[in-house]
Amino acid sequence: MSGSGYLSPVGASAAPLDWPPWIIWHVPHDATHIPEPWDADFLLDSEGLADELVRMTDHHTAVLFSAEDHPNSLCRAEVSRLLVDVERFPGDADEPMAERGMGAVYTHGSQRQRIRHPVGAITRRDLLDAFYWPHHKRLERLVEDRLSQHGRVLILDCHSFPSVRLPYELDGGEERPEICIGADAAHTPTELIATLKALFEAHGFSTAVNTPFAGALVPLRYYRQDLSVASVMIEVRRDLYIDEQTGTRLPSFDAIRTRIADVLSRGIYAGLKKFSP
Repeated sequence: MSGSGYLSPVGASAAPLDWPPWIIWHVPHDATHIPEPWDADFLLDSEGLADELVRMTDHHTAVLFSAEDHPNSLCRAEVSRLLVDVERFPGDADEPMAERGMGAVYTHGSQRQRIRHPVGAITRRDLLDAFYWPHHKRLERLVEDRLSQHGRVLILDCHSFPSVRLPYELDGGEERPEICIGADAAHTPTELIATLKALFEAHGFSTAVNTPFAGALVPLRYYRQDLSVASVMIEVRRDLYIDEQTGTRLPSFDAIRTRIADVLSRGIYAGLKKFSP
């Protein structure tokens, strides 16, 4: 396809350009909803659950990454990750975070505290059937559609992270850059990583790759099977745009959102211009 509508000099000060049509926004962790009757499974009282939602939610990321502006290209989790985390592997044997009680169905929280009654096999199956598998089917349908239309797709995996390491984190280290670029060795082109890193830094953000969080989501159907499916995770440090004690937006929110959109709308096409499925 022609990229004439997207090319721009690096560092140009013009308004953000159009987004490439082969992007899918994946927003897995910005929901706070825990519907009945599942809320009764939690051990926390209302205040404790509210506190845990503040700590564990990627607040406002659908807006921060301009995903809500593109509803036909958005795959967004409907429920809080405390209920079902759609970005974990479905089986605990495959999921590193399961040893901390934070596989696809959490039993423990950010402080490594128990937050839920033990989850039996039937309850786990019902939760995955209700929320996990429908989410991944939506994502697969979007990927299939973009591949059929454009022969390529980029999943933009949209996240945020706290400014201070939480006890549940496995090995994130103490470095907390303002922007973390998460990359997969097979599905994140090196030129895309380099382009985004350079543009974020040109826009004044401190940036690291796969620190403090690593990787980028690819549906299992395509993982290491179809390299025309590219993916990159972008994590924004929360103190840039929200009050971390409440999850409410700071006055800086709109400016940060604009800077991120400028980087991504320019950098994604430029970083994938040599990408040939």
